[in-house]
Amino acid sequence: MNNSIVVVVLASAVAYGTPLLYAALGELLAERSGVLNLGVEGMMLVGAVMGFLAVQKIDGAKGVVLPLAVAVAALAGAVAALVLAFLVITLRANQIVAGLALTILCGAAGLSSYIANDFELATDPARYSFEEVNAFGLQDLPVVGPVLFGQTWLVYASWVCVLLVGLYLSRTRPGLNVRAIGEAPAAADAMGISVAKYRYLHTTAGGAFAGVGGACFSLALTPLWVDGLTGGTGWIAIALVIFAFWRADLCLVGAYVFGAFSALPLILQAKGYTVTPQLFQALPYVMTIVVLVIVSSGIGRRRLGAPASLGVPYVREER
Repeated sequence: MNNSIVVVVLASAVAYGTPLLYAALGELLAERSGVLNLGVEGMMLVGAVMGFLAVQKIDGAKGVVLPLAVAVAALAGAVAALVLAFLVITLRANQIVAGLALTILCGAAGLSSYIANDFELATDPARYSFEEVNAFGLQDLPVVGPVLFGQTWLVYASWVCVLLVGLYLSRTRPGLNVRAIGEAPAAADAMGISVAKYRYLHTTAGGAFAGVGGACFSLALTPLWVDGLTGGTGWIAIALVIFAFWRADLCLVGAYVFGAFSALPLILQAKGYTVTPQLFQALPYVMTIVVLVIVSSGIGRRRLGAPASLGVPYVREER
C-alpha cells in the first residue's frame, strides 16, 4: 500500500513543499509588515549555495555540520534581505524594482553562480545531506507512515515554524504590532511603534527563512549544486502567501499542494507512465499567475485581506 502512487505523491508533496513553506513563511513576515519582497528567489539561491559551501568546507561530524550549514544559509538569506530592507525602507526605493534587482544580483547568473564557480562546487555532491528519519519507528504504518513519519528533520522543523509564526502574529504583542504596521503605519507610529524597526526586523527574518528554504534543495532534495537550483520556487512562494490569505497555517496547506504538482511528473515517470513533464511543471506557475492577477486588482486585494500598506513606503513627514 505504501508503494502506491497516491501515497508516494503525498509523501513527496510534503518533501517538495518544504522549501516552499520556509520561503512562504518568510514572505508572510515581510508582507505583514508592509514590505513586498520580490527578492525571495535570489535569497533562496544565496542560502542554497552558502549552505552547500558550508557542508563542503566545515570539518566535523554530520550531526554538527548540517545544523551549522543551515545556520549559514539562514544568515546568507538574512544579509541579502538586509540589503533589500535598506533600499526599500531607508532609501524608499520602489519595492518591486528593488526586489527584482536583488533576484538578478543573487540569481543563477549572479552572486550564487559566482560563489559556486569560485569554489568549484559543481564538481562534487554534498559531503553530508539530510536523510529521511523513521520518526518514533512509525514509518512503516499504512499511508500515514511515509507521509508523516518518513521525512527529514527539515520537514519537522518547518511544522514547528508554522506553529510559532502563526502564534507570533496572532497571540503576541510584537506580532500584533507588525500587523498594525502593515495595515496602518501612520496610526502605529502615532502609538509609539517604530515602523522602520519592525520592517527591518521582519524583512530580515523573512530572508533568513528564504535562505533555509534554499538549503532544503542543496542539502536534502538534490544534495548537489547546479546554477538555478531552486527553479523559480521563490516566485511561487510570493503567490502562495496570497493563496494562503496571509495565514501561516494555510501556507502549509498551499505549499504541499504546489509540492505535489512539482513531484508528480517525476513520480509518474518513475512508475513507467509516459507524461509530458513540462505540462506538470508549468501548473504551479499557471496557478501563480492566476493568483497574482486576482490580487492585482483593488477589489481582489480587499477580498483576500491583503495588508493595506503592502508595497507602500512609509514617510513620517507625510503623515
